Amino acid sequence: MKNSEIIELSQEELTARLAQEKAALNKLKFAHAVSAIENPNAIKAGRKTIARISTEISKRRIAGQSETAAEA
Repeated sequence: MKNSEIIELSQEELTARLAQEKAALNKLKFAHAVSAIENPNAIKAGRKTIARISTEISKRRIAGQSETAAEA
């Protein structure tokens, strides 16, 4: 998932997508532990996607906090 796609998502969609990606990563890790998966780089890509989504959620939370602080 590209960063530009992540930015376009709403806060609820980001939260849902983060949960989906974490579940998919856990499934990949389990499959890799049982037997070698075809593309082990998928685990790395999944971790990076989770990091991108988490970063965008944090960025929006911080931006919301600074807006409320500026209004007060």
